[in-house]
Amino acid sequence: MSETPEITPEYVAELERQMTEMEARNTHLEAHLKVSEMLRADLERMLKNERHARFGAKSEKLNPDQTHLPFEDIDVVQGMLEAASEEAEKATRKGPRKPKPRQSTKGNLPDHLPRIETVIEPDSTLCPCGCGEMARVGEDRTDRLDIIPAQFRVLVTVRPKYLCRKCDGKSHAQAPAPEYLVPRGLPTEALVAHTMVAKFGDYLPFYRQADIYRRQGVELDRSLLGNWSGRAALMLMPIIDAMIGELQRSDRLFCDETTIPVLAPGTKKTRKDYLWAVMRDQRGWGGTDPPIVVFHHSRSRSARTAQEIFKGYTTGVLTVDGYAAYDVLADPKQTNDPWQLSFCWTHWRRKFVEFSRTTPSPICEEMLGHIAALYKIETEIRSKDPATRAAVRQKLSQPILAALRPWLEARLAELSTSSDLTKAIKYGLKRWDGLTRFITDGRIEMDTNLIENAIRPIPLTRKNALFAGNDAGARTWSRTASLIGTCKLNGVDPAKYIEGTLRRILDQHMASDIQELMPWNFQK
Repeated sequence: MSETPEITPEYVAELERQMTEMEARNTHLEAHLKVSEMLRADLERMLKNERHARFGAKSEKLNPDQTHLPFEDIDVVQGMLEAASEEAEKATRKGPRKPKPRQSTKGNLPDHLPRIETVIEPDSTLCPCGCGEMARVGEDRTDRLDIIPAQFRVLVTVRPKYLCRKCDGKSHAQAPAPEYLVPRGLPTEALVAHTMVAKFGDYLPFYRQADIYRRQGVELDRSLLGNWSGRAALMLMPIIDAMIGELQRSDRLFCDETTIPVLAPGTKKTRKDYLWAVMRDQRGWGGTDPPIVVFHHSRSRSARTAQEIFKGYTTGVLTVDGYAAYDVLADPKQTNDPWQLSFCWTHWRRKFVEFSRTTPSPICEEMLGHIAALYKIETEIRSKDPATRAAVRQKLSQPILAALRPWLEARLAELSTSSDLTKAIKYGLKRWDGLTRFITDGRIEMDTNLIENAIRPIPLTRKNALFAGNDAGARTWSRTASLIGTCKLNGVDPAKYIEGTLRRILDQHMASDIQELMPWNFQK
């Protein structure tokens, strides 16, 4: 039987100390538990909202960038929850931390990134038993991704002057000054390229860039950044003209348009202008011509604007949505060499989705099933040659379409003439020839999704930049968006492309061969 410890002042003091430690630890754990529960509730709420957004009623799939937003918030809360759990685990842990399985990053970090090694040696490599120096038998390596924030530097160009002292200064020598984008100005081509891509590619307006630069002690007014971009856009204009020339020789194109706000002179208000996008992308059927997208600024969305944009083009097949302005391009009475229009199934499908969102309809369900079957066939023949695509479509897709039209016409007899579903059906039947043109031509896509993806940066820039200051600013927007969009389509870094191309233009390379300056021919 153990003896009862003698109650001494020292014993009482030790008990009080242990109780104080336990109370402090409990308070610490309660605080972390409260934080963890709060974060867990936030995480459950976000997941519930995301489940509703993903599986609840909706008209169309969300923009991919939008679908990432809730997951980003969830990831932040998850990180906070893990950190709170780790802090609580530290408070209760006795002894050294147990090693966790190593999370390997091999294969995730590109090989071209520089590696800076830090070797951490133990305090002593002598054997505690007195055997002497221990032998190194291996190592543990951990790769972590680091970043060096954007950093300004000053490039100083020195041109020494030489003078002959023996002939009274009549002979002298000095290297000629290189050409600069801004004569006797501050920016290098790299700085101008960075600001252009940041605004028109990464949706960061000039005033926000100016705020970022100011934190590094560099005062660059947003109007100055805009001036530099305008100079660069003007210098790059011949390249965009050459890209338009490439498009004009193509007979399979896409076209779409989107709005941009432009400040109306003298009114302090914005008007709604348009950027028309013309695109070539043959990757879906293995074509060899590089993809291009060019934006045209216009104050109008009229049919006359469409005629002006496509003046000088080799006519062929133009894939568009159902907007009526494009009809003039295919009207023999309006043009001597009409286009063939191929209409977008995604736009037609959207009408049935929107109707079924508010009104359950077996007709909509069956129609969406037919369209899904057509898209499944398209997925299987993606990137196949045109002959193969056309053969598969005629064998598998044509029977679906052959049965679909009479079925839709029969449904019209069952519906009210004023019904939105009736209007949706008539929308497609009116454009049936254009909707089914893809069946016999493997070089035609079923929809305008490719060009809609290329246009997506415009609304994002529009949201952040608020408006273009004038017509010249809108044209700069369209030119820069054309270069950045085409670079992205060809897997080229737009900032490196603009930097390198500006330098080559300043070095008079454009006069020798402009084709070498095209984005798809760019090499670092």
